[in-house]
Amino acid sequence: MTITKRKLPKLGLFIKNPNLSHKLMLIGLSITLFFIFLAFFAPVFQAWGWLQDPTKFLNNSPQVPPSAQHWFGTTLLGHDVFSRTIFGAQAALKVVILATALSMLIGVPLGMVSGYLGGKLDKLLLFIMDSIYTLPGLLLSVTLAFIVGRGILNAAIAISIAYIPQYYRVVRNHTVSVKTEVFIEAAQAMGASTWTVLSRYLFFNVIQSVPVLFTLNAADAILVLGGLGFLGLGLPEDVPEWGYDLKQALEGLPTGIWWTTLFPGLAMTLMVVGLSLLGEGLNEFVNPRLRGENRK
Repeated sequence: MTITKRKLPKLGLFIKNPNLSHKLMLIGLSITLFFIFLAFFAPVFQAWGWLQDPTKFLNNSPQVPPSAQHWFGTTLLGHDVFSRTIFGAQAALKVVILATALSMLIGVPLGMVSGYLGGKLDKLLLFIMDSIYTLPGLLLSVTLAFIVGRGILNAAIAISIAYIPQYYRVVRNHTVSVKTEVFIEAAQAMGASTWTVLSRYLFFNVIQSVPVLFTLNAADAILVLGGLGFLGLGLPEDVPEWGYDLKQALEGLPTGIWWTTLFPGLAMTLMVVGLSLLGEGLNEFVNPRLRGENRK
């Protein structure tokens, strides 16, 4: 008995004749990998003396414009903006990956169980997920951040709750359509347990859209994390964070101190754009119907 899987386009065709969506996906992938590289090697660069400690400021002059010594200038307190921008990518990736992974690990199994078993459990989970889905994501995250407090894990938990219904709904709908296929009925007729059917025959047929949803949720989570940091509900003050830096930079913006706002905001925007382009490209790569429409 074989597991039917959706065939993806051949890599050779993708390389030989890339369309606009494929090119944008490559741009998004390049931007994303660039930020991952910076986040991963930021401590190494600091150990080599290429980056200052983003939490130390006593040795720097305050509000110095971009120069050879401070590429992105310094803040009102004397923090090196370049160093805080680089380490801000590290903090953002930690929270975002953890938040989207938590929501995926909860939403995917619940969607599979709900769609496969149906009945009262399905109705109850649908009601709960729809109730969460109707709430604004940022408002829900802000409310939870008040409850759980500041910190990387706490921020990830506060952000992840809003994305669980998305994974649940996508996986549940796929499960409902796939569970009526002949190979599922054959497995049930041969006495396969519910766990065997879910893990061996259903899982790989209902998760095609999960990577797409993961990247798009990651892009949105960066903005939510920035909002939490701007409100003072994100990470502790000793952790470099783009949203918190933007909040601190607002005081100097009316006096012409533009660099403390520009560079953290630009970094946040670039990462969101990169993940969004990557997610949209993966969506076309996974969805055959969308690929056909774009080739017309």
